[in-house]
Amino acid sequence: MKLADLTDIEIAMQNAVDATKRAFNTIRTGRASTSLLDKEMDDYYGSPTPLKSMANISTPDASTLMIQPFDPSALTNIERSISMSDIGLVPNNDGKLIRLNIPPLTSERRQEFVKVANKYAEEGRVSVRNVRRDGIDLFRKQE
Repeated sequence: MKLADLTDIEIAMQNAVDATKRAFNTIRTGRASTSLLDKEMDDYYGSPTPLKSMANISTPDASTLMIQPFDPSALTNIERSISMSDIGLVPNNDGKLIRLNIPPLTSERRQEFVKVANKYAEEGRVSVRNVRRDGIDLFRKQE
């Protein structure tokens, strides 16, 4: 990363914080959220495509996600990619759309999510520290 001045350092730190916030949004809670599928990619005509640009994702109620693809032929690919992903949800395909039922959290699963959240927080802290270290090195060289 090439940092030129204080503004670049501030922008890099803000980007690190924003990336950490996006990572926290992907943690599954007991409530349905469309951000759960933000990191999901699917092979669409030979290129990896984000799921949110291939389908309309909505939450009809607090425990259900509904995915309606723009192209009905992509339905089976989307279902397969969700099944193979690490979100731990089973897709229900009815031929036109996919429903993801979010089960209530168990205490064991909550503990797993706490560990994941701690990992994301530590990664965010490390990235901010790296930017800060690079900025300090830059200013020492300029002196």
